Order: sequence, then C-alpha cells, then structure tokens
Amino acid sequence: MNNDAFEPKIVAFLCNWCTYTGADLAGTSRIQYPPNVRIIRLMCSGAVDPTYVLKPLLDGADGVLIGGCHPGDCHYQSGNYKARRRIIALKEILKSAGYDEDRVWLRWISASEGQRFAETVTKMTEFLKEKGPNPMRQKWAV
Repeated sequence: MNNDAFEPKIVAFLCNWCTYTGADLAGTSRIQYPPNVRIIRLMCSGAVDPTYVLKPLLDGADGVLIGGCHPGDCHYQSGNYKARRRIIALKEILKSAGYDEDRVWLRWISASEGQRFAETVTKMTEFLKEKGPNPMRQKWAV
C-alpha cells in the first residue's frame, strides 16, 4: 500500500471527565485535527481493560489512544494510575509477542486542554502514517 494514500485508523478510549471533555472542547472551539480517530467514551481510563486495547489492534486498527485525567486529578481517585499500570504491562506483553507496542499511546489530557487533544491526535496520525499500516490489517483483508 502506498503510504501517501494510507490513512491510519485510530480507536480512542477517553475518560468521560477529562479527555472526552477536552475532545468536546476541541470540537466546540473548532480546533482542527485529523478525522482518523474513533472515540469510545468510558467513565474512567482505569476502566480500560487490556482486551479492549488488543481487540481493535487484532481487527486491524493502526493505533489505540487511551486518554485520562492528569495524575492526581482522577475523579475516581486512582483510576488513571490503574490505567498506567495496565498499559505498561500490556506494552511489555505486546513487545514480547513481537508486536509494535508504539501503536498504543496513553496520554493525560484535562477537560480544558482541547488544543492538547487536537495536537495529540495530529501527532499520533502523523506517527502512524510514518510507521505504516498495522500488519494485522493485511492478514484480515480478504
């Protein structure tokens, strides 16, 4: 596949209280960012089970973004710390399985950081364009 024509598909699991609200602020402020992201709103980044991250990757998504409240600001006290531990462990598992763990990003974005959300999606899209399509995409394309 020609990388110029390649448009990454990103699945984003966003905390309702911070990152999802930041994404909403980006939209209402008309801040431009690539349309490559599909958002799934969760109450807390701590609710992101590793299987939620693996499923889109196995189905051919090019990247997964997990967005949560800044450390110390979680509405559920320690949900973002739980998310961080889970994602670190998941990345180690992906690495040992020979899969590119850089396709999974964890970012802290507050409700007032609409610009930061837009920049994160833009950077992730550019990064994945450089990296190329998820190898699993070709395995399942029939």
